[in-house]
Amino acid sequence: MAARARDRYLGEQDMVSPERDLRRPSAPAFLLLFSLDSMARAMLITVVPLHAYAILADAQKVSVLYFGASTVGLFGALSVPWWVGRLRRRWTLALGSACLLGAVVLLSRQHIAAFTVGLILQMLGGAALTICLNLYVLDNIPKADLTRFEPVRMLFAGIGWMTGPVLGVFLATRIAPWSPYVLSGGLSLALILYFWTLRVPRAVAGSATAAPPQTNPLRFIRRFSVQPRLVLAWLLSVGRAAWWNMFYIYAPIYAVATGLGEEAGGIIASVGSAGLFTVTFWGWVGRRKGIRWLLVFGYVVTGFFSVLVGGAMALPMVGAVLLVAAAFAASITDGAGNVPFLRSVRARERAEMTSVYATYRESARLSMPALYSVLLLVFPLPAVFVASGGLMFLLAHYARYLPRSFGLDRRGRAQQA
Repeated sequence: MAARARDRYLGEQDMVSPERDLRRPSAPAFLLLFSLDSMARAMLITVVPLHAYAILADAQKVSVLYFGASTVGLFGALSVPWWVGRLRRRWTLALGSACLLGAVVLLSRQHIAAFTVGLILQMLGGAALTICLNLYVLDNIPKADLTRFEPVRMLFAGIGWMTGPVLGVFLATRIAPWSPYVLSGGLSLALILYFWTLRVPRAVAGSATAAPPQTNPLRFIRRFSVQPRLVLAWLLSVGRAAWWNMFYIYAPIYAVATGLGEEAGGIIASVGSAGLFTVTFWGWVGRRKGIRWLLVFGYVVTGFFSVLVGGAMALPMVGAVLLVAAAFAASITDGAGNVPFLRSVRARERAEMTSVYATYRESARLSMPALYSVLLLVFPLPAVFVASGGLMFLLAHYARYLPRSFGLDRRGRAQQA
């Protein structure tokens, strides 16, 4: 009991004394690390698909390109535990940062082969960073505080996702095509340098998140697949990531295809990302009404606006407004963050299960471009938005199977588990 009270006190101090705790492994320090990562990615989130669209001149070919790169990225994400077991977390995180630095060099090229390799490296580096940072969070932040940490993390990420897309396009069109890549690489370099100054302690052998002796990804997948709550959390996260993946790839293409222009695509992405500033409010709602209610509501509203975008292609400005509204609705689901997974995973399996769960981003990048590449062979661009809306309605149905207790105790307060 005393240890639990101490952990809760330390967690509260982490959240309220950021200026003092940025020099040690604490909640504010991890928030800064996640923020640097988000900004580095957001800087290129609209630049990269627009660059691909300029090279290939076809939305269907862009979908095929992302599908191929995501296939490699998915297997790379599953191999991260293997690297953690041999290099330790800190060196795996450094390797991920090196992949991101190499990616910005290759993505800035005009050659499709270099661009493809850069896209793969970007996905591999992102997977390594995400998995390692999540493991460090699980080691250094009390579990009872995760339901507060996740909305705050999403809020800080919102700063990057709101400013990054429009800044990236502005730099590429007004300064130089390579300038957003240089800034993104600088942010990735700052992340690894700051991480090294924190001197985050290694996971103790035998601890919940230490590198497991068995690192065969197939063993992790089998174990993950027999736990229904983990599978449900993964599916819901895949759908959430798939919608955002669609938004950041096809909203800029929508702007160019309808004549609004490249800069309009960056503005749509940035304004839509501003909805992430509402995640702390939605996290508060989720703690009181339940994560299940929050996700069902968010998926339904997102699906509604997404379908409307598909019917407004002939009215570009109306479609742009609807895209922003859909993004704000998708931010409702971000209020839950990774709480369904974090509340369901067993402590002794955190490292293995986190490596599988973290593949939801790569799975979203793999499944959605595959679907859209087929759809765009038969239907025009609006089919992408209609299909995304239908996916949100399906996820709203599955979210109904989350336990009522997630986010609530019997008196309607945030549950401390």
